[in-house]
Amino acid sequence: MIQRHKTDSPDNKSKTWFFYAVLSAVFAALTAIFGKIGLQGIESNLGTAIRTIVVLVMAWGVVFLQKKQQLMKDIERKSWVFIGLSGLATGLSWLCYYRALQEGKASVVVPIDKLSIVVTVAFSYFFLQEKLSRKAFIGLLFIISGTMLLLF
Repeated sequence: MIQRHKTDSPDNKSKTWFFYAVLSAVFAALTAIFGKIGLQGIESNLGTAIRTIVVLVMAWGVVFLQKKQQLMKDIERKSWVFIGLSGLATGLSWLCYYRALQEGKASVVVPIDKLSIVVTVAFSYFFLQEKLSRKAFIGLLFIISGTMLLLF
């Protein structure tokens, strides 16, 4: 969607990112469905806390299985700050998302949540100086239009 300065080496032609992106979409869909079912009868913040514990255990499990925990000492201060801010944003997003799922229809909440692509593209443009091609901009307009059609 966004074109960044060419930093990839010619050797980096792997397409495994696409596989993981598809899995991400599948798991995001399952998150919404399982979350909606799981929140029935419980408070949304409690559901978010339980989800966070599961994510925390999984993430650290992967780090320890890959024996990457020693790399923490090499992380620069700037990275710590932005990873922390990302975690804060994630937590706030999850709290709002689960509350919306608890009170609204998943078929309406999820498309609205996915409109975060508009904010992401805007932030990428202004803060990361990434350029949006004309084709990508038209695609973004289609995504927005399609999402609006889902909602109304």
